[in-house]
Amino acid sequence: MFALRGHHRFARAATSIARRGLSTLEGHPHIYIYPSHQLGSASHILTLLPTSPPTPKLSLGTTTSLPPTTDTFTENHQFLPILQSVLAEHAHEDPDVISQAQAMASTAGSGLGSGGVFFPHQKNRRAKTYGGGGGAGGDGAGGASAQGGMGGAGRGGWVHVSDQRNRPDFGRIAWPEDIFGSIEVDGHGRFVGGKGNYQPSGTYRILTREGILGLSPNLRDKVVERLRREEAATH
Repeated sequence: MFALRGHHRFARAATSIARRGLSTLEGHPHIYIYPSHQLGSASHILTLLPTSPPTPKLSLGTTTSLPPTTDTFTENHQFLPILQSVLAEHAHEDPDVISQAQAMASTAGSGLGSGGVFFPHQKNRRAKTYGGGGGAGGDGAGGASAQGGMGGAGRGGWVHVSDQRNRPDFGRIAWPEDIFGSIEVDGHGRFVGGKGNYQPSGTYRILTREGILGLSPNLRDKVVERLRREEAATH
């Protein structure tokens, strides 16, 4: 059931749309598609940059089908360090992350969470498996990636920075493959050290059955800015 739901949500059509003479992934106008001649005519490069020809080492990866699937997509491992570097620098500026930090510092927020907040770690608890009832994400008491914990209001803790492709239900936290990393917040909702001591999760995947990379507009702009600088340095 999970596989079917994820497929229908993400793979509604196998065609791309033309945008200013460029092809973009259906439902993802910020992801550009280019043929990968080195790998054969049936392979495509997916990238956040509209530059032609594309720079493979700055791409998300390659796929032998459109839309890409977990079976046909090959992740570009050089992209993730760039992504994580940008998040370490700018995640604390993102409106969603700021909202989570503020919720943590409030009495109500500290008890409920918002899908991205760490809950107190509890031993002998496991996250729900895929296909379990109640929607995506771990349960509200030590679910997916619940390490550490925020305690009560005014005590601070950590919040998740998560992909937007598969937002968890209220009171749950995202699946590990959807979590970019975590950011530390003090008891007043402020980011520790100014930027929150961002820590990569080590579990994030660019493509899952629920979809491909889904950044907030603010973070996506920052990633594209960084990729443009990297691209300019290669020419």
